[in-house]
Amino acid sequence: MSKRSGVILDVQMKRESKSFTDALYAVTTAAGLFEGPKFMLSGLSGMAFKFTVHEKLLPMSVTAYGQWGTEHRRAVDNLGIFLLDDGGRTRHDSFGEYQRIAIDGVKLSLDRGLACIYWIPEFGVIHGYDEDDRVFYVQDGWSGETQYVLYDNFGLNFTPFWDCTYVGERVKIPLQDTVLESLRLALEDWETPHKTLPDVSLGSGRLAYSFLIRALQQGGFDSYGAVYILESYLTSRIEISAYLREVQSVLPGLEEVQHLYAELVEGLRGPLTAAISENNSGKVLNEEQLRSLCAALERALELEEQAMGRVKIISGQYPDRKRSTLPRWGAHTAR
Repeated sequence: MSKRSGVILDVQMKRESKSFTDALYAVTTAAGLFEGPKFMLSGLSGMAFKFTVHEKLLPMSVTAYGQWGTEHRRAVDNLGIFLLDDGGRTRHDSFGEYQRIAIDGVKLSLDRGLACIYWIPEFGVIHGYDEDDRVFYVQDGWSGETQYVLYDNFGLNFTPFWDCTYVGERVKIPLQDTVLESLRLALEDWETPHKTLPDVSLGSGRLAYSFLIRALQQGGFDSYGAVYILESYLTSRIEISAYLREVQSVLPGLEEVQHLYAELVEGLRGPLTAAISENNSGKVLNEEQLRSLCAALERALELEEQAMGRVKIISGQYPDRKRSTLPRWGAHTAR
């Protein structure tokens, strides 16, 4: 609806998954660009499979799954939705100009009825603006309350970077193609140990398990981060299991992959729930439960390794032009 010299869109973000997934789901469903449950968007985009852990279990692990421009574009591309990502470092001398251009871009998107994904941090949704007060209306997904970001403060936060993502029109992609590409994205994530090189303090894919188990065994980790990583990890594996159950008939062999993830979730849910308790300062890990939790995580690693092995077999049965066709300028884009 219109409000003075601005706009407010009817968008509702709810934190349940990774913050980018939650924001993307809110934006695309409100705009009629995606229909279906959130676990389908999380699975089809490949976002559910992303798993990164800092060696000290810092909470930033959950969003440190790679360079956002690349990771998010490939995820949203697989949904057939146009995406434009804008961001950078606030320390750069050019930030003021980029900020001004981004503010205009957000208002233009909102005028077209499309909310924007915005790094608060974590990711939230800009769903409106007021030109007279020079503010954006922002949701973080944790509550139904709206936050306010002044135009002058756009992009400024306690991290050294800013990010804003816009979506556009959608094209239809055959479901089999989308499912197959989501599995290939998952396999790449699984087999890439470090998604944020040259930083090797973050492990991704199968290496993330090693970082997580080792930190829990050795101690000295971030307590809040440990709980956040574990809860986010379990949520993502529940999403994967539900997603694969929905699409298991699309590709031969996918039913077996789904069974492996279902077993993974079943084996982890109990030990993880037992390992987390709540006190006056919030959720904490029970030290006496860490041994059984680590054993459950080691079993989960085995199951996911088996699942990815099946995914590799499935992928190998179909041509993969995205990864087998080398552009004429080589492996890197033209400069």
